[in-house]
Amino acid sequence: MIAARTLSSPVLRQAVARRGFSTTRAQLSSPYHYPEGPLSNIPFNPRKKGFAIKYWTYCTVGFTLPFGIAVWQTYHPAK
Repeated sequence: MIAARTLSSPVLRQAVARRGFSTTRAQLSSPYHYPEGPLSNIPFNPRKKGFAIKYWTYCTVGFTLPFGIAVWQTYHPAK
């Protein structure tokens, strides 16, 4: 109710209309936002041989490990 009343205020509407929204111009010399190019801001090289195997191994172990631990704790005999 209060928000609807404040948005209908002519003073607020005029203040919002006067705000100068601006952005920086895109650099047309490069399609990227940084001069080094793509893949320069990550600490590994995805184009190396064997990267896909390492990546999917990491993802598989990271996903299945919590489930494996839960199963092990469920069926582990209590002392």
